[in-house]
Amino acid sequence: MLFNSVTFLLFYLAVFAGYYLLPQKSRWLLLLVSSYGFYMAWNPYYIILILISTIIDYTVALRLEETEDAVKRKRLLQVSLTANLGLLFFFKYFNFFSKSTFGLLSYLGFTLKAPVVDVLLPVGISFYTFQTLSYTIDVYRRELKAERHFGRFALFVTFFPQLVAGPIERASNLLPQLQKFDVPLTYQRFASGLTQSVYGLFKKVVVADNLAVYVDAVYNHPASHNSATALLATYFFAFQIYCDFSGYSDIAIGTAKMLGFDFNDNFQTPYFSSSVTEFWRRWHISLSSWLRDYLYIPLGGNRHGEFNTYRNLMLTMLLGGLWHGASWSFVLWGALNGFYLSMEKLVNYHQWVTRSTLHRIFGAFITFHCICLTWVYFRADSFAKANTVVGKLLHFQGVVPEVQDLNVFLTSLLAVFILLVLDFFVFRKTSFDQFSKALKDWQLALFMAILFLLTVLFGVADGSVFIYFQF
Repeated sequence: MLFNSVTFLLFYLAVFAGYYLLPQKSRWLLLLVSSYGFYMAWNPYYIILILISTIIDYTVALRLEETEDAVKRKRLLQVSLTANLGLLFFFKYFNFFSKSTFGLLSYLGFTLKAPVVDVLLPVGISFYTFQTLSYTIDVYRRELKAERHFGRFALFVTFFPQLVAGPIERASNLLPQLQKFDVPLTYQRFASGLTQSVYGLFKKVVVADNLAVYVDAVYNHPASHNSATALLATYFFAFQIYCDFSGYSDIAIGTAKMLGFDFNDNFQTPYFSSSVTEFWRRWHISLSSWLRDYLYIPLGGNRHGEFNTYRNLMLTMLLGGLWHGASWSFVLWGALNGFYLSMEKLVNYHQWVTRSTLHRIFGAFITFHCICLTWVYFRADSFAKANTVVGKLLHFQGVVPEVQDLNVFLTSLLAVFILLVLDFFVFRKTSFDQFSKALKDWQLALFMAILFLLTVLFGVADGSVFIYFQF
């Protein structure tokens, strides 16, 4: 059930109406049943995996809160980690590690057939696994009280706006909001949530899906295109993935807001960052902060010397790459980001880039192109295709990009221009929530109407899947 589909619109309208018609004490049950139904629309059998994770982490957290013995508490945490990461490994990584291991053995002269499992990747498993793990770890650290109402905890794990592609909400933010369900539906909350949802839809179907037409044509057959075309496709993909994923986040945040729930921001105009370090503070914030708090800092962070700091950065980004996908392309993508972050620390880049506005502008230019290089390996289907694109970029031949469909091309350019104007003049300085509160009612309504009109006129209406659904 895609956010950019009529099916989801009808589903959401039914949930929205039922939610505000029901008494407050019954609303959690409607949201829980709706969330389970939403997920089962993808594959009804995989709801069993969510139930397993929910039951294990609910039980483990209660035992953690009741137990004082340090050894028992550590074993309980290991139960949660083993169960959740075990399921994630089996469905997402088993084939990757099996083929890689047996490929190496074959290279060494052993003729063995790699065992593989023929299973579909459950939608959203990377997201809800990290969300429920962070809850258990927080209870283990005694930073959070265990939730005793099983239904509310199950809703925390499965709340449909952010179930399949985030944001990865922390229990400390979302669980308290799942206690009373008494936030009133005001005009400002409704208008702000609806406008952010429409803005997310604009990003997805107008910007991302139009850019995808050009990007797919080039990256599917990179050897057939000249260097200028490869460069433009790489730029286009940078904006495609940004609008595809931040568009999903905007719809998730907006739809939740209209139901009375406030999610944390997931993107803050990342392409205006003047360093890769700053980029990762503004890109997929819920994941980057998760990796920081539950991986980088526990590894030691920057507390034990320069070598260990660089090692921890590389390990964190390598695992962040693997989180995105089970392939060596994603590992290299993570390695490149880890290398950038390490080099910035090594040369004290932050001190240089903050000297003046001119330094920041130049830093943003360099950062954007460094990130674009990583996107080549993120987007390409294989190392061979990625290296072909990189080869085109390094050995520049052909200064005029090829254009297959002029209408789609011009629409893409216009959409990116509108996006950059909004990001630079509005959202670079403020969040969407603050922006909507600063506008008068008629101004917010006009802004939403313009976005909706642009979406209807220029949107791609084939209901394409969001990129991050594959993770």
